[in-house]
Amino acid sequence: MAKIEKEQVITSYKGRLFRRLLGYARPYAGSFVMAFLLVLAVTALNLYHPTLIARAIDDHIENYGHPYAVVSEEEAQMQYQGTWLTRDFDIETADYGSYCQIVYYGEHYYYFTGLQRDEVIFVRDNTDSLFASAQLSPSGDSLKLLMSGGVQEGKLLSSDELVLLRQNDIDGILKIGLIYGLTLAAYALCNILQVYLLQKSGQSIIYDIRNELFAHVHSLPLRFFDTHPVGQTVTRITNDIESLSRLFSDVLVSVAANVLRIIGYLVVLFCISVRLSLRSLILVPVVAVVTAVFQVVFRKIYRLIRTKVSALNTFLSEHISGMKLIQLFAREDYKYEQLKATTADLYRSRMQELMCYAVYRPLVSLLYTLSVVLVLYHGTDFVLEGVLTIGIIYIFVDYVQALFEPIQHLTEQFSTLQNALASAEKIFTLMDEKNTIEEKPDFVSVERFKGKIEFRNVWFAYEEEDYVLRDVSFVINPGEKVAFVGATGAGKSSILNLIGRYYDIQKGEILIDDINIRDLSLKQLRSAIGQVQQDVFIFTGDIKSNIRLLNDEISDEQIAVAAKAVNADHFIDSLPKKYDDPVTERGSTLSAGQRQLLSFARTLSINPAILVMDEATANIDTETEQLIQQALETMMKGRTTIMVAHRLSTIQHADNIMVIHKGKLRESGTHQQLLAKDGIYKKLYELQLYSNS
Repeated sequence: MAKIEKEQVITSYKGRLFRRLLGYARPYAGSFVMAFLLVLAVTALNLYHPTLIARAIDDHIENYGHPYAVVSEEEAQMQYQGTWLTRDFDIETADYGSYCQIVYYGEHYYYFTGLQRDEVIFVRDNTDSLFASAQLSPSGDSLKLLMSGGVQEGKLLSSDELVLLRQNDIDGILKIGLIYGLTLAAYALCNILQVYLLQKSGQSIIYDIRNELFAHVHSLPLRFFDTHPVGQTVTRITNDIESLSRLFSDVLVSVAANVLRIIGYLVVLFCISVRLSLRSLILVPVVAVVTAVFQVVFRKIYRLIRTKVSALNTFLSEHISGMKLIQLFAREDYKYEQLKATTADLYRSRMQELMCYAVYRPLVSLLYTLSVVLVLYHGTDFVLEGVLTIGIIYIFVDYVQALFEPIQHLTEQFSTLQNALASAEKIFTLMDEKNTIEEKPDFVSVERFKGKIEFRNVWFAYEEEDYVLRDVSFVINPGEKVAFVGATGAGKSSILNLIGRYYDIQKGEILIDDINIRDLSLKQLRSAIGQVQQDVFIFTGDIKSNIRLLNDEISDEQIAVAAKAVNADHFIDSLPKKYDDPVTERGSTLSAGQRQLLSFARTLSINPAILVMDEATANIDTETEQLIQQALETMMKGRTTIMVAHRLSTIQHADNIMVIHKGKLRESGTHQQLLAKDGIYKKLYELQLYSNS
């Protein structure tokens, strides 16, 4: 757990972190610019929609109060009861001889004719006093009003008559409705295109980052994997990268678009009415302050959540892999309690996140509702004063609602941004892990290694100066078969790892064919070494893919030849699909001996110049070991062979046996020569004879 806790201390990238993320978006800048332009179009359409409805309200729905002028047929817009009428004029500037007027009273419409200009203006400006003197006939088919020129009588309009008189308003509403429908279609199309562009670009960026990170992990030395849990690394490549998806597919463009929407709404509102804007938007600064405070809290919580998700994945990866051992020792209940504690820790962090949202969202919603109340409260006064129309009040209510929508979206997007940045910090922490095994750009190229290996005064430690090997020197000539023996922890396996340069030494030199391995490329060096480990890892796939390991240069014929050489064909031919037979993860359907035979075939298929076997026959049954021993003679021909084995009976045929004791080379020679020396080797040999008897 100490390793996981260390991860909570994250490098502070600050602004550099965001710039680094934007670097991945640069190849897709064209798509982001196009998406941004589409978002601008969507924003403009959003601003335009309320004005259409306001026009419909003010110019047509509430426009029954606009008077009609009696005109000639040439000037007329309509004819009603033999009279030619028009509404295409301004009463303040036009002066016709006779006017007609519709008045709404008691849920009915009444039509007045023969009015003068001053009477029409009186009806418009004195509605309250006009209706105070209203007299309705007993049948309700006429209405008398006291106007500036005297009492005027209006006739009750039927539905058909009202439709006829207001046909221009109906046509205007239909026209506005058509425009509104077209703008909705344009809005939907722009939205579809921008979402597609953002999602496509976002997924492409995530694809690039994941591939780059996985390739980087491949390049890291074994020392990294010795000190970092597998689950933690898997979390970086999967969960943390996935959390960046919304950053590129939504947040980057949407944040800018929402800021522009807020600015646009504010500009329009202040252009319409500064007084009403100041009164209705007084709570917006409060929303900004509340949002800023909550963002600080959200970022801390998201960092904590990413760390605890990593801890949970690490726990699961480790314990699912070791499930057999857990069941063997009946530790299920104990491990379950451990898992409950880990998930409870993550649960508490998630609940902190939910509590923040539970407070923040209703709070913003309350402030929005209060702002709408302010619009209606102050807007009513302005309408009664004749300063604003009902349509303008509708625009205000709609825009205030629309103003709070991008503010809420910004909050969610900032939360997503905080989550993404918390993940990005962890991703780049892994991305910035340095490969301590550095290659020279002008490395030496060798066509085919002969197989000479030399250690010159080699000192090596995994941690600081806790040396595992101390001043080790030896020479292995091409084609020799050399074995390393010694007690556990003596440094035998370390020697094998150093030959392939999986770790770098602190002092001394390691040479292959008299060339320092630091002067060789890692690919060339490692492709010349065929290494068989004690623990064989089998990948999910089939027999053939586990021998080839995605190396397309190895043909099916070479696979078959390699399998036959190590006697792996004995069990492969008995499988239903032979080389195409499926293999589950870690080769659980194969025996330990069969997995080891596959590893031998895997090694032989690359035709290495140097063969390295680290306890290669330790976990193999006697019958399978006999098959491998038969194949070893063929495998070793023409190759330098290095073996590490605890069972001394398996290395007695070696040309040279080197005894490593406490990090130093103590003895070397053939089996018989070492027995004759009566030293460490003889004691090891006699100890094994005694334990086997």
